[in-house]
Amino acid sequence: MTAEAASADIVVKASGVGAYDELLLQALLRAARPDALRIFWDVDAPATVAEMQGAPDHPLRRALPELDMVLTYGGGPPVVQAYESLGAARCVPIYNALDPATHHPVDPRPRFQGDLAFLGNRLPDREERVERFFLEPAAELPHRRFVLGGAGWQDRPLPSNVSYLGHVPTTEHNAFNASALAVLNIARESMARVGYSPATRVFEAAGAGACLITDAWEGLELFLEPESEVLVARDGQDVVEQLERLSPARARRIGLAARRRILSQHTYARRGAELDAMFRKAAARPARAAV
Repeated sequence: MTAEAASADIVVKASGVGAYDELLLQALLRAARPDALRIFWDVDAPATVAEMQGAPDHPLRRALPELDMVLTYGGGPPVVQAYESLGAARCVPIYNALDPATHHPVDPRPRFQGDLAFLGNRLPDREERVERFFLEPAAELPHRRFVLGGAGWQDRPLPSNVSYLGHVPTTEHNAFNASALAVLNIARESMARVGYSPATRVFEAAGAGACLITDAWEGLELFLEPESEVLVARDGQDVVEQLERLSPARARRIGLAARRRILSQHTYARRGAELDAMFRKAAARPARAAV
């Protein structure tokens, strides 16, 4: 791997590789040519920043002056400011997006039909929010049908009007998103706290033309406009009220508006073009002096 890094124009170290993260980071930085771009790509920036802030001798913190830039899995201004205050020359959030060839409108399927659908695995930093934004509204609206997909919920007591599907293969995500009156997005606690971190499923649902109800988080309007392209809920009661006011015609309008916005501004092709332009501009700078 280090031999390949020595011949590369761009050397990227991703976070969370495993037990040898520190050694790999050091080896790649040593192997990279003086004129190569050296990049750290952080897939969980809030956690990494918290670690570095509490440890002045953190390996990544020590390595920041040797890096040309840090790319993050979302996070927006709070993460950018934190990274740059710790010594990063440049920090750029790279957000999730849509592949329209993979996620697109399809015909609804009876097994996924309902009033509100949520797809998400059971995770420690999500479960309490699923309780508030999905299960409590289901209990309050016994006349509505709720659809739950994802692994790990089988031993969790559920309201009788919640249809639990278990794992939903990615090949069925389009049908899942296209079949219910509305689809719910619930961010993980850390992502909701920092903001500017739209989940992949936000773009998948919009790509399928779904009417999305999302928990509230800062930066949402950069991706979808509240009320016209997405519905926002601050708590479970907001979910109840949004759902009770939602007609099929309005749900279709919101879903189509969201799909138009995502297709025009938030595709992976567009993200790739932006990255390519950024890399080319950075590569045009004078080569660093050899150590």
